[in-house]
Amino acid sequence: MTVWYEGRLAGFDLETTGVDVETDRIVTACTVQCGGKQPTQSFTWMADPGIDIPEGAAKVHGITTERARAEGRPAAEVVEQLVAALTECVLAGQPIVAMNASFDLTILDREARRHGVQPLTDVVGRDLRVIDPRVLDKQIDQRRKGQRTLTALCQHYKVPLDGAHSADADAIAACRVAWRLGSTVPRLGRMSIDDLHQAQIKWAESQGRSLAAYFARTPGKESWADGVRTEWPLIPVQRGGGA
Repeated sequence: MTVWYEGRLAGFDLETTGVDVETDRIVTACTVQCGGKQPTQSFTWMADPGIDIPEGAAKVHGITTERARAEGRPAAEVVEQLVAALTECVLAGQPIVAMNASFDLTILDREARRHGVQPLTDVVGRDLRVIDPRVLDKQIDQRRKGQRTLTALCQHYKVPLDGAHSADADAIAACRVAWRLGSTVPRLGRMSIDDLHQAQIKWAESQGRSLAAYFARTPGKESWADGVRTEWPLIPVQRGGGA
């Protein structure tokens, strides 16, 4: 029986206009299918998000408002194709690998609702399985100091990352980190993908509660506690959300 990290993995990453899952938009996206002793396949999109891209976001991913308007495809078209690509992966039995999955999957969900596209979770239902290197790393190495960004994880686990903060580079790097965790941490590697998915729901909730408690007792950060979300891998839509 093939263990999950030796099978086909579907990396997924977005670069966006900002970090608010309810109001920010997709700028670039990538899905990458790798592993399973098959050739790597990647698909990338650039969207015209329909709103200005803040200077700070453009500095991170390199896509300005002007470039997105000139080169990007209509956002609705990108969202529809992205949902279709991920649906194909899920229905083929591939877990979606996404760093900080609740951000990317929630942004995609809200964009789908915004543009009249059937959301991924509505299409695939309970078949969705997700691997989040951030959640896994925080669970198996809780006391390690320092950042838990994708760049930091790649450095820690000695995984190559070429072109950080481009969606295609980040998607393949997330898969590499997931593979490294599965192949070197026995208690992760021997779990079924179903059990691993369910475990991450509990781990992410615990990690979120711990972060909120840290903010609540840290002078100057108390107000941040209320903004911590513990749902994983998707933050449920709120009444009136997705605008």
